Amino acid sequence: MPLSTLRKRGRTLRLSTSLAVAALPLLLGIPLMYWQAATLLQNRAEKSATDTRTQLEHMLDDAARVADVVLPIAGQPCENVVQTLRSQMTISPFSRSVNLVTDGLIYCTSLLGAYEKTEDIASYAKGQLRLMAGNVVTPDRAVLVYRQTDDQHGVLIGIDGQHLINLLQINGQEVSLQIAVGQNWISADGHVTNAPTPATSDYSTEVASSRYPFKVTAGYPPGVTLHYMQAHYQPQWLLFLILGVLAGIGTYRLSLRASSPGTALKRALEADQFIPYYQPVIDAETGIWDGVETLMRWQHPGEGLVPPNQFIPLAERLGLIVPMTRALMRHIREDFAGRAEQLPKGFHVGINITAAHCQDLQLAEECREFLAAFGPGQITLVLELTERQMIPPTAITAQLFTELRELGVRIAIDDFGTGHSSLAYLREFRIDILKIDRSFISMVDSHSLSRHLLDNILDLATRLQLDLVAEGVENPEQVQYLRQRGVRFLQGFHFARPMPAAPLFDTLRTPPTV
Repeated sequence: MPLSTLRKRGRTLRLSTSLAVAALPLLLGIPLMYWQAATLLQNRAEKSATDTRTQLEHMLDDAARVADVVLPIAGQPCENVVQTLRSQMTISPFSRSVNLVTDGLIYCTSLLGAYEKTEDIASYAKGQLRLMAGNVVTPDRAVLVYRQTDDQHGVLIGIDGQHLINLLQINGQEVSLQIAVGQNWISADGHVTNAPTPATSDYSTEVASSRYPFKVTAGYPPGVTLHYMQAHYQPQWLLFLILGVLAGIGTYRLSLRASSPGTALKRALEADQFIPYYQPVIDAETGIWDGVETLMRWQHPGEGLVPPNQFIPLAERLGLIVPMTRALMRHIREDFAGRAEQLPKGFHVGINITAAHCQDLQLAEECREFLAAFGPGQITLVLELTERQMIPPTAITAQLFTELRELGVRIAIDDFGTGHSSLAYLREFRIDILKIDRSFISMVDSHSLSRHLLDNILDLATRLQLDLVAEGVENPEQVQYLRQRGVRFLQGFHFARPMPAAPLFDTLRTPPTV
């Protein structure tokens, strides 16, 4: 799977992840704002109801004070006490009328003087309070009556409904309030009904007085929470939106680093995902398998097998090729350690190296460790120099190649004829093998220039006494052409494709078809 494809799929994942992170502040913030608004509205409803109850109790306390003053004179002739009633009404801030009752009959009022009307005791809540839509004096305005009695006499204090309306409007500027006395209810519009107004369904709160028989209810119309959030939480919306954008951008940038091809290669190296594939090499003279070239593959957990041309150049640029090759050599050693005795003596194993491997002497130590896993002469290690990066001749490289030769390691030039450094390598280093690039082999049947170039390479190898390996052999005609020109070692799909260790050893047990 090309790294470009991996990057495209990674880009989709990065974008979706970043968008999810960007949405997270809003997803978390909306419930938080909703909870905050709900708590605030609930508290406001409770406070409004509590304040209304407290203030109405103060009004009734004043009515009780007036009743305490005039109750002792109840039963006396109206003309003797009416002035007292009027004076008490004058000094009371809330009382609209003061009325005296004797033997169940209202006989004297501060407004009308002598009066005669039967008292309707059953209409009073707990015999103390009565809420009326109106009376004789003000038939269209509510009145709240406070009643206080002794054995035979009583006092009725009328509180103007406007005071109740004022309470409900002042305390209910943001919440709908109602006062209930017995079966009657009054709302901020001053109407008295025998049932509560049904429009208040959110955050319904009921506060009852412990001293007088009334209660106050508070509530909001449906959907108030969202309306409140829209009206009052615009800065919070903007803040969460900015946080989301910043979080999304930050996540995307971090994911670019975390999911870059370089990071993917490093993680793959840590996870030991680079594995060897082997392509056998045949000795055309003897007709037996002579060795293998080891090719690195990336066993990606999600994308399957990734070919080397998709990641090796990047690994070289990032300086990862050396540890990747070290891990590959460990895999090869494990694959061959218990099976080397089954192979011909001197069976060669080719491993590609680059300029990065030749900057110190560590490569010699790794080759020594590799060969120590096998009996003397059992395995011949071949290091194939690739030409993507030039190997400069230095004192270090000279010592490195000397130590490698002392270990019996052979040096090959891979893909000979395609790179600018091939002839320089022949001049600077002691080379044992030339591997002819597949581009020359593929055109020997149809391209005369390729045949001439191939003949020149064969002549050069003969003069320098170098072994030749032809890569990319795919048909019998190419086999015949190469054998006629003395190319002894052949490699290509005509004989076997690259394969893991298990099928490789099955293949090596079968004689090749030349």
